[in-house]
Amino acid sequence: MEAARPPSTTGKFVVVGGGIAGVTCAEQLAIQFPSEDILLVTASPVIKAVTNFKQVSKVLEEFDVEEQPKTMLENRFPNIKIIESGVKQLKSKEHCILTGDGSQHVYKKLCLCAGAKPKLICEENPYVLGIRDTDSAQEFQKQLTKAQRIMIIGNGGIALELVYEIEGCEIIWAIKDKAIGNTFFDAGAAEFLTSKLIAEKPEARIAHKRTRYTTEGRKQTKTGAGNMGSALGPDWHEGLNLKGTKEFSHKIHIETMCEVKKIYLQEEFRISKKKSLPFPRDHSNQSVTTDKEVWPVYVELTNEKIYGCDFIVSATGVTPNTEPFLCGNNFDLGEDGGLKVDAHMHTSLSDVYAAGDMCTASWRPSPVWQQMRLWTQARQMGWYAAKCMAAASLGESTDMDFSFELFAHVTKFFNYKVVLLGKYNAQGLGSDHELMLRCTKGQEYVKVVMQNGRMMGAVLIGETDLEETFENLILNQTDLSSYGEDLLDPNIDLEDYFD
Repeated sequence: MEAARPPSTTGKFVVVGGGIAGVTCAEQLAIQFPSEDILLVTASPVIKAVTNFKQVSKVLEEFDVEEQPKTMLENRFPNIKIIESGVKQLKSKEHCILTGDGSQHVYKKLCLCAGAKPKLICEENPYVLGIRDTDSAQEFQKQLTKAQRIMIIGNGGIALELVYEIEGCEIIWAIKDKAIGNTFFDAGAAEFLTSKLIAEKPEARIAHKRTRYTTEGRKQTKTGAGNMGSALGPDWHEGLNLKGTKEFSHKIHIETMCEVKKIYLQEEFRISKKKSLPFPRDHSNQSVTTDKEVWPVYVELTNEKIYGCDFIVSATGVTPNTEPFLCGNNFDLGEDGGLKVDAHMHTSLSDVYAAGDMCTASWRPSPVWQQMRLWTQARQMGWYAAKCMAAASLGESTDMDFSFELFAHVTKFFNYKVVLLGKYNAQGLGSDHELMLRCTKGQEYVKVVMQNGRMMGAVLIGETDLEETFENLILNQTDLSSYGEDLLDPNIDLEDYFD
C-alpha cells in the first residue's frame, strides 16, 4: 500500500516558464496534440508572446515580443492549462514537479524554459539595479527622474540601448572591452555607432505601432530574488520616459578596459579618505581633479578611477536560472551553468528537455552557428524542443531544425537596423581569417568575415539590403576568391551574381 500523496494532475506534457521559449514550446505542443492537456507552469501573471512574426529570409526572422495576460494564451489554445506558480523542486526519478502552491504535477515529458537571471555586480545593494526585465526597467525609470549622474556597467545590448536612450543625465559607462557593444560588434562598428551617440538625436521619434500589456494596476507582487520577471523585448525602452534631471541631451563618458573593483556607500567612502573624479568635461582642462559633489554611492574601477553617482545599472549579462531544478537531480551542466542539451534538446535526464536561456547547446554546431541568449534563439529552441518531444512520444525521428544551420539575428541599435550573420565577429576562427569593410558615415556599415575565399560571417548596419545575398553565400560556402576586394564594391550588384 502506498501512502496517500498530495493530489496530483497527470499531465502528458509539462512546460516550465512563461517566456518566449516556454510559450512557443507550449503552443507547438498544443497544436500537435489538440486533444491533450498541455501544462504551462509560470511564476508570472503575464506571459511573453511572439507577435507580428515575419520570416525575412531563409533563416532571418523578425518579430515583436509582447506581454499578454495568460488568459489570451488560454483563449487561443483551449488545451493549454496555465498554472501560476513557481517550481519548488523537480523529482526527475518520480517524473514530477512540485510547485510553490504545494501541488505535484506528474509529467511524461517535461521541457524546462525558466530563462536566466541578471548577473548582478553586487547583491543586496540598494543603489545597484539589474536590468533584464520589464519590471526592473520601470523601477529604473522611477530612479532616473531624480538622477543627475548614473553609472552603467556592462557592454551588451541592454547597456548599448540605455546609453543611447537616456537624456538629461550624466552617464559614466564602464566596459571591460576596448570598444562598445563587443557582444555584437567589433571596434569599427562601435566607432560607426559612437558617432551617432555624440550627434544630437532628431526630435521626432518614429512611433512603434504595438500594444503593450503591463502588470500595472494589479496587486504588485513583491519582487524578491525569487521572483523572476520576464526578459526584455527588443523595444523595451519604448514608452519609458528615460529623462534624468539635467537639461541637456547626451553626456556620456566611456571608461574602457575596466571592471568594478569596489562599491562604497557614502559613509564608507568618507571614511576611506579616497578622492573621486568629476565628470570629465573636455579633455584639455583636467585641472579640476576632485569632485565637489557628494553622491549616494561611489564606484572604484580596476583602472584606479573613482566616480560618485546616484545609482549604478548592472547590465552585465545573465546566468541560466537552473537553481530550483538542480537539487537531487544529476544534470550535466555546460560551462556557462546551463543545462546541457543534445541535438534533440534533451537534457541528460530521461524525458526532460530544455530550451532558451537556461540551456546550453552541446551538439556539434554547424561551422557558422553559435548559441547566444537572444529572443530569436529562445523562439527557435522552444519550437524545436516541442517538435522533438512530440516525435519522441510518437516514436518518430526528427531532423535538426534548419534555423541552427546559420546564426542569424536582426535587431536595432541607435535606430539603425542591425543584421548579424554567421561568425560575424570571427568567433572561433583564430587568426586564420580576413575582414572586408565598407562604411558610409551616418548611413551604413558592412563588414564581412572571410576564410579561404569563403564568407563565414557578416555585420550589416543600416538599410544595406544585402542580408539575403550574404545569407546564401554563407550557407552555400560559395568560393568568392575571384572577386577579391570587389566583393563589397557598391557599384557591383551582388544579387545579380548570386541569385
